[in-house]
Formats: sequence, structure tokens, C-alpha cells
Amino acid sequence: MAKYGEGDKRWIVEERPDGANVHNWHWAETDCLPWSKMFFTKSLSDLTILDGQGNLRIKTKKIEKVDGEAYVNIRKGKVIPGYEISLSVSWEGEAKDGEGKTLLKAEGNLEIPYISDENADEDPEVKVTVKDEGPIGKALKEAMLAKGKPLVLEKVRDFVQAMAKGGPVKDELEAKKSAPKTNTTTSNSNSAAVSKEKVGVEKEPKKEVKEGKKGFKTITMSEKFNCRAKDMYEILMDENRWKGFTQSNARISKEVGGQFSIFDGSVTGINLELQEGKLIAQRWRFGSWPDGIDSTVRLVFNEPEPGVTIIKLTHLDVPEEDRYGNATVVENTERGWRDLIFNKIRAVFGFGI
Repeated sequence: MAKYGEGDKRWIVEERPDGANVHNWHWAETDCLPWSKMFFTKSLSDLTILDGQGNLRIKTKKIEKVDGEAYVNIRKGKVIPGYEISLSVSWEGEAKDGEGKTLLKAEGNLEIPYISDENADEDPEVKVTVKDEGPIGKALKEAMLAKGKPLVLEKVRDFVQAMAKGGPVKDELEAKKSAPKTNTTTSNSNSAAVSKEKVGVEKEPKKEVKEGKKGFKTITMSEKFNCRAKDMYEILMDENRWKGFTQSNARISKEVGGQFSIFDGSVTGINLELQEGKLIAQRWRFGSWPDGIDSTVRLVFNEPEPGVTIIKLTHLDVPEEDRYGNATVVENTERGWRDLIFNKIRAVFGFGI
């Protein structure tokens, strides 16, 4: 085992002189921001919102900006999208009276400040402004919000689903899947056999860990804190402290069988087993997961010496994909534990190592 702070060579992928991507271990990343700009330009430009209903005509004009980053990682054929973008769309509206005479022509802007893969299951915030803030201008703005916002969000959902399928590399992936397999030459037969043996060896432990359950992963982490075990236990079981270090709403029962809701309701569950200062076992479910999917969280507290606590996390049955087909669930869950829970506790309560 490697010493603390040093890399374990068994887990390091060294660069090959020939640049070969053996077994697709390295990530193949594609920049999707240009494709994202094209996607929204096609779907949100000249989009009719109202065409005479209520004597109002409203349509989008063009995409003013798409900023941020968007990419797709491909590893072993699995699509892992990532994006954090903002966009702005200009729009125009016209209000007429009952006789068809124009009362006002106005222009405005629709802005979505944050579209993220981490919130793929939630509709992003939409802001609508109008240049003329008079009564008729405000009526156009309200109509844009009421009728235009749902149409725009529908296009955003189309984008989320398209990214989950690979975005600009979707066609390439489908071509690879449909391509016929070629026979290896006799000279490569021995190496192919060895490769199959290696694959068999690699897959066997996975079956034991998963207990035959496909499509799920287990996350394990070990974290050290400068505090007593009972202090960490109390923080993780106290809803007011959760609100403090996560800056989000939380409701947490301290009883076995009691329910909890954290991160503004994004995560819900039930307490399965509680031992003060020693163990927290809970059933966890994220709102973005497919229906009927629950996971199990076990937090074991160890205090090898007074004032030093080690928490061993085991998060079982984490699905590889969410209900929208995004294959980032395991990565996002692990990052959430590390960055949004453990590191936040260190920063807010001063328990850093």
C-alpha cells in the first residue's frame, strides 16, 4: 500500500511512448461548446411564441450569447457529459387593439444564467426582461413568461437529452456500435486470448462486489477530521448544522425509521440504524434517479486518538445513470460527498487536517 500522500502505482496510468489508448483507459474528450451554440441557435432562433392570441404577437429573434463550457467524455463506450453554460435570447413582441392597430412594438431579452449537468433533472432559472416597462410592455413580458418560458425549457430539455446521448459524437458512437467485428489474425490470437483472460479476471471481482446487480456502483471513502467522533455525528444528524454548512434547506429526524430531506429536497431517505458517535446507516434517494431506485449509506466513525476522527463511507447501489440517461451519477455523487459535505464541514467548523 502506498504511503499517505503518495500515489499507488497500481492505480496510475502511465503515458505510453506510442500514445496508444490501451483498453480506452484514457478519457476521450470532445469540446461541445460550438455544437451547443449551434444547437440553441437552431432551436431558439425565430421561435414563434404567440401568433395573434389575445392580440399579441411574440417571437424570439436570435441567440445573443452562449457562454461557459460543455464537453463529452467517452470512456469504454460510456458517455459522460459535462456542461455549465449560460445563454441569452433576444425577443420581440407586438400588441394590437381590437381593430388590428398596433399599440406597441417592444423588444426584450430572455436569459438562462445556469444550465448544468449536475442539475439535469431540474428546470433552470429563466429571466425575462423588456425594454418598455409601460403597461403594454409589461403585458408582453408577462405573456413571454407564461407562454415562452415553457417552450424554451422544452428546448433545454432536448439539449440535456442530446448531451446524455453524446452530443456531437452521437453519430460516431452509433457507427462504432453497428460496425461488424473483424477477425484477428493468427499472430494476434495468443494476445487476444490473454486479453480475454485479463478481462475475465477484472470482471470477476466486480460481480462479487455487485452481487450480480448490474448498472450499480459502490462508492467508498475514508476521511479524517480534527474533532471528536460525537461532534461529527451530531453535525451530520442535526438539520440546523446541515443548513449552515450546505446553505440549503434540511429536515432530519434523529430516530431510527425517521425520514430526512437534504439539499432542498434533492436527497431524501430514512434512518436505518443509528449509534451515537459510531454509526449512521440510511437509505438515500436522489430525485433525479429512476423511479424505485434507492441506495444505502453507511458512515462508520472511528476515533483512533482523542480529537482525531476517521469516517469510513460506504455508499451502496448507486445507479450508473439517472432517469434522463446521464452517466454522471457515480462521479457526481462521489464529488458531492467530498466537496459539498466533507470539505464543507472542514471549512465551516474548522475540522481540517
